[in-house]
Amino acid sequence: MARIIAGVSSSHVPAIGAAIDNHRTEEPYWRRVFSGFEKSKEWMAQAKPDVCIAVYNDHASAFSVEIVPTFALGCAAEFPPADEGWGPRPVPVVKGHPELAAHIAQSVILDEFDLTVVNKMEVDHGLTVPLNLLFGSPNEWPCPVIPLAVNVVLYPPPTGHRCFMLGRAIRKAVESYPEDLRVVVLGTGGMSHQISGPRAGLINSKFDKAFLDNLTKDPKKLMRMPHVEYMREAGAEGIEMVMWLVMRGALDDNVREVYRFYTVPASNTAVGHIILENKPRAPSRHAAPKRRAVRLKPAARRAAARARIDRVHG
Repeated sequence: MARIIAGVSSSHVPAIGAAIDNHRTEEPYWRRVFSGFEKSKEWMAQAKPDVCIAVYNDHASAFSVEIVPTFALGCAAEFPPADEGWGPRPVPVVKGHPELAAHIAQSVILDEFDLTVVNKMEVDHGLTVPLNLLFGSPNEWPCPVIPLAVNVVLYPPPTGHRCFMLGRAIRKAVESYPEDLRVVVLGTGGMSHQISGPRAGLINSKFDKAFLDNLTKDPKKLMRMPHVEYMREAGAEGIEMVMWLVMRGALDDNVREVYRFYTVPASNTAVGHIILENKPRAPSRHAAPKRRAVRLKPAARRAAARARIDRVHG
């Protein structure tokens, strides 16, 4: 049976990708950002997921204003990097997991979540920047990735409650998949930022840190948060944080916070990052009790051994 072992959330600032691509990660400004992900890369290397499900938002690369699905699941065998106006990023092609993706699509749709199934799609910085932050810059990504694009660009985006419940449905789907796979769910986007209008450059660290606290301890409080509160407190683009709730919904109620990182700014964005692990589950009360070993006296053990020999040679 496949199982979700952890959830990871991270901002996906495009300027972070540019710093990686242009070899500027050791500059003082960027070193502050990238140093916060060193432990995360070590954790990911030890976790060795077989598959990642990456929740992100497309930035007019795969979709346009002509077609904007609320939830779109990538079921293809591979997803090339998109040309975002200055050529595709020099990163590996994202390899998918069509079998698990199709299984998730079937399970989630039958659970009454209307996913759009996408069999051909390019992926932009919303997905590839977090992969860089968690895996570095390898020649190929170390595991298949299933993209799940969420509309947080055009009104109305899905509510936090809907995103959380989609995570629950994804967890159910993963756990009903027969192959033994270790799955990590990524939630990307945010944190507080606004890129245009009178409040351009807004960053609200107090709101961001409270969001991280509640993501671990009280996600139901975040589920109830209306769109207008995200917009007011975290800026127009802060609504991207609802995607983190898909990740959180896919985990157990009680999780262990492994690592957290927060810094401002990166470009004009607050950078947030968290790793949450599912705690080891207690054995089911319906499981058959283990038999207590019966200790035989030496003479009895010898007699039992002779009986076994006699059965073999008799």
